[in-house]
Amino acid sequence: MLNALDGGSVQGYRVHDGRLDEQDGWNRCLGLDPDATPRFTNTPGQVGFTGEGSRLVVTTKANGSNLLVFGLDGVGAPADASVVTHLPGAVPFASVPNGRHGLFLIEAATNAVATFAVHPDGSASQEAFAATGQSATCWIVAVRDLLYASSAGSSTLGGFRTADHGRRLTALGDTSANPGTVDAAVSSDGHYPCAQTGVNGTVDEFAVDEDVSLTPLGSRTVPGGAGGEGIVAL
Repeated sequence: MLNALDGGSVQGYRVHDGRLDEQDGWNRCLGLDPDATPRFTNTPGQVGFTGEGSRLVVTTKANGSNLLVFGLDGVGAPADASVVTHLPGAVPFASVPNGRHGLFLIEAATNAVATFAVHPDGSASQEAFAATGQSATCWIVAVRDLLYASSAGSSTLGGFRTADHGRRLTALGDTSANPGTVDAAVSSDGHYPCAQTGVNGTVDEFAVDEDVSLTPLGSRTVPGGAGGEGIVAL
């Protein structure tokens, strides 16, 4: 779990009988500036695992503009300290795994999708970069060899095809969504991406066509969902 305030922290849990069991000693402070403003761009962005599950990755957005990688031991406890990769001017926001040891990362300051390799020592290096040409690109979802990047300022989902283990990114064009496109997720079969839209509090559903473009299928209003950020799909 990612906590935003008081400098940011991550807290680890284990699942027992369908319930979350908070683990003592699995809390790690991120050491961010708690007074940095504006809060939205200076709280940590996202927490997640690399594809093979041995590392925990946190983005810090503008509060350091860093990618933090915690190694995990055999039972899942994070290392006492993270390995920090500084990405000046990038504002790393959301990420999704790329294979076992890589990441597709959104850089909000440059409005771009970047591919990063995470090395055995926890450091990370950029392998590819593609600008979205949109405004306020912050979130990303992966669908097989496709990526769709959400741009809140442009209210679009921008498609990219990946190749050569993510070292090549090819832009596929943009699909309009409702205002304020934020987090996105995809159905378990990989056919139906959904995008959360923060202005009106809707969830927009799309189908991935044979030519990998997106066809809008409709929207559903979420009660009290305006301004929300965060979506998962089953």
